[in-house]
Amino acid sequence: MPLVLSGVALAAGGLHAAALAPVPRGLLQVVALLLLVGVLDRAAVQPRPQRRAALLGWLFGVAWLAGTFWWLFISMHRYGHLPAWLAALAVLALAGALAVIVALAALLFVRWRTGRLAADVALWSGLWLGSELLRGQILTGFPWGASGYAHVDGPLAWFAPWVGVYGIGALAAAVAALGARCLSRGGTAQARASARPGRTRATVMVLPGLALMLPAPPAMDFTTPAGSISVSLLQGNVAQDEKFDPQRLPQALSWHAQALLSSRTDLVVAPETALPLLPEQLPARLWGDLEQHFAASGRHALVGVPLGSGETGYTNSAVGFGPGGAGYRYDKHHLVPFGEFIPWGFRWFVDLMRMPLGDFSRGPLAAPSLEMAGQRVAPNICFEDLFGEELAARFRDERLAPTLMVNLSNIGWFGPTVAVDQHLQISRLRALELQRPMLRATNTGATVIIDHLGRVTARLPSHRAGVLVGQVEARTGVTPFARWASRAGLLPLWGLAVLLVGGAVLAGRRGRPRPQNHGSAAVDAMS
Repeated sequence: MPLVLSGVALAAGGLHAAALAPVPRGLLQVVALLLLVGVLDRAAVQPRPQRRAALLGWLFGVAWLAGTFWWLFISMHRYGHLPAWLAALAVLALAGALAVIVALAALLFVRWRTGRLAADVALWSGLWLGSELLRGQILTGFPWGASGYAHVDGPLAWFAPWVGVYGIGALAAAVAALGARCLSRGGTAQARASARPGRTRATVMVLPGLALMLPAPPAMDFTTPAGSISVSLLQGNVAQDEKFDPQRLPQALSWHAQALLSSRTDLVVAPETALPLLPEQLPARLWGDLEQHFAASGRHALVGVPLGSGETGYTNSAVGFGPGGAGYRYDKHHLVPFGEFIPWGFRWFVDLMRMPLGDFSRGPLAAPSLEMAGQRVAPNICFEDLFGEELAARFRDERLAPTLMVNLSNIGWFGPTVAVDQHLQISRLRALELQRPMLRATNTGATVIIDHLGRVTARLPSHRAGVLVGQVEARTGVTPFARWASRAGLLPLWGLAVLLVGGAVLAGRRGRPRPQNHGSAAVDAMS
């Protein structure tokens, strides 16, 4: 039986990863969590229940997280030239370390569960919420693959402008716990006393499952139109191993320069490090030609380029060109561990890879927007759009809040993998939370226009060079999520997690004794 439970936990973790992309599948994500709760219930009535629960939660977490960001192997092996075995071990080590958080949530669930439906649903929802918040913030945070992204097209997306991606994940966890408990074969003596409670439990379980299969209901709109602009989004499709190749670099620079200079839209955006050299290292006249062109045309551009010097430090930046020349600058705030800064004690690991990595300086959290054509354009770079609470910091003063957002990315490090679609779902969720359109100009994809309700209105095929031209409607107004997250960050959700867990524990102490058996019928069927 322990081997069967371990196998179910691993399979459930794999399903959880598959639910996120390339197509978000909210129902599959809930089923995966339901299976996890089921195996935890079975472990609770076996010897050393807390130890078993921690192991099952850890196995689920490893399968889920390794199945989500396995593509890190490509950057370390293909481009970093690490031996395949070492790159694979590094991915598993990262997944294993982060899975400890899931193991802790599983252990506490088995320790504190009460056998009372409402209390245990609240307990699991609060523990899951806390585990995702912890993963999203500990050691600068790496919340890639958070469960809420599976629901960007489902009914739970309605809650995005209220509670954000973590709140959606907590709601999904509650539905999963409810389903697991309603499938339970055991339960209290009262529950076994008649067939009618069993029918009630089945009904309660089926209705949320059916609801999750429905499309998202019309969102409550907290924003109003603020005019539209025309945009051009560049996708150079430069292979990562060619980005700094002296033989290929001139061709890539020429393509981006030509696309920037030939654009006739209000705004043109080139992706992260589209110009991978410092301005003074670029071919003669390239930078000056860009300044003169946009100063004369009255149009605007955002271009990804590194800035700085050995004395002042380097930044991963976006420069804004316009009538005033290259007068706008955005410096990336949330840096990627190992890619843009080296955590203490890991210099040896970075030195094993032959990649142009180093320590960058951070920009400000609430950076000013690019003012153009009556709009306020707020850039973010690479995986910064993974942190909705940080993007929300720019909405604290509604008078200066962005009217649209732009993500400049290069995930060419990861090849033609599911990372492209995962990042797309992340950007869509940010658009839903803040109800702002999100433009994505990327090196290899997904280069898209996303409206303020998270819908993709235009897209370039991934892994092809091209320019996406379209219209985007800007918005004003502030969502509830933007209002509270801009002032308190994620503290309100931490408070909710504590209330859910604390309330469930207190209810358990005041209630009936724990049941002797609370196994899951879904798990029994697999065993």
